[in-house]
Amino acid sequence: MREQQRRVRAYAHRGGALHPDLVGMENTMEAFRHAVALGYTHLETDVHVTRDGVLLAFHDAALDRVTDVSGLIAEMTYAQVQAARIGGEHGVPTMAELFAAFPEVTFNIDLKSDGAAAALAELLAATGHEDKVIVGSFSGRRIKEFRRLTEGRVRTSANPREVLAYVLAPTTGIARRLAGGEFDAFQIPHHQRLLGPLAVRVASRGLVRRAHKAGKEVHVWTIDDPAEMKRLIERDVDGLMTDRTDVLKAFLEERGLWEAVPSRVDPVDEAESDENGEEPEK
Repeated sequence: MREQQRRVRAYAHRGGALHPDLVGMENTMEAFRHAVALGYTHLETDVHVTRDGVLLAFHDAALDRVTDVSGLIAEMTYAQVQAARIGGEHGVPTMAELFAAFPEVTFNIDLKSDGAAAALAELLAATGHEDKVIVGSFSGRRIKEFRRLTEGRVRTSANPREVLAYVLAPTTGIARRLAGGEFDAFQIPHHQRLLGPLAVRVASRGLVRRAHKAGKEVHVWTIDDPAEMKRLIERDVDGLMTDRTDVLKAFLEERGLWEAVPSRVDPVDEAESDENGEEPEK
């Protein structure tokens, strides 16, 4: 694989939910404006759909945790949700509003409900934003439905089964055969807790190496500690998602990685196989 100038994609997770100036303001228009003002060109958010079909940028299924209104979004009309205030003063933004406010930004969107796949596909087609997002989900069913609806026009991240193939497979060729190639990137945690204190490293050197050989980027969430950022950058990950937008920006600036420059991942010829001398990867 040819080495090119490095790029690290910096994602403002929920707009930078733990920035000292934004505590209690996750997924608000104000949080996203704050991140863009810092220089972020990639914003992460989550989507749910109201009873009358409006797509909202909101993490939880219910409004209770971060707003002054109680209730499940799926059971409420948009008019009812409009009464809710995050942190006492900020409304819940719609994805249509975010696309209009930040036309040049790339959004990473997590499908949090079953109805979100169709609603997002329709909105992207209507607004012309199909090339300005990357879409993922913890639900393999939701991401499969979204891919079906968008017919490959929209970038998606690996679903849990596809991630598992690259975690467990000893070589890129085997991983590709197990996972298929419908996705564009891995968006994964550094570690995944299994049972009690037991956890498995997901963003390992082996996975990153296999992903890059397959022409896929690796983005890791949610990273707020500079020491962990350093370990992952040394592992050659392509992107970091953070709640501490101030910390990640300072970390990347210090290393000359903040400016957007071309990626060094080259797609691999699909004909490449394990039988052509590929060794197991650690």
